[in-house]
Amino acid sequence: MDYNQLSDLAILQQLGAFVKHHRIAQQKSQDQLASDAGISRSTLSLLERGEKVNLITLIQVLRVLNQLQWLAQFEISQTISPIEYLKLQKKQERQRVRNFDQAADNPPSEW
Repeated sequence: MDYNQLSDLAILQQLGAFVKHHRIAQQKSQDQLASDAGISRSTLSLLERGEKVNLITLIQVLRVLNQLQWLAQFEISQTISPIEYLKLQKKQERQRVRNFDQAADNPPSEW
């Protein structure tokens, strides 16, 4: 489904249908789910009908339904450019290690 083509109200209805589907699949009544989420039953009813509710309400309901995995879409992964990667590799290249104890034992040659 192309969500970019849907109106805001259609998306709210999709979210409401999603919540209702998972509530019923988990055999929870609206009263049970609303109580567990810390919201009123009427607010949950509004959400399921696709009405406007606060974002925190949606998060609370999805948490109780164990449906927060969609938040992974909002994770920001840190990427590194190929040039920066090469610069880091150069910095980490092995450098020659001098043994200062040997240098003290062997005085510099005369020539």
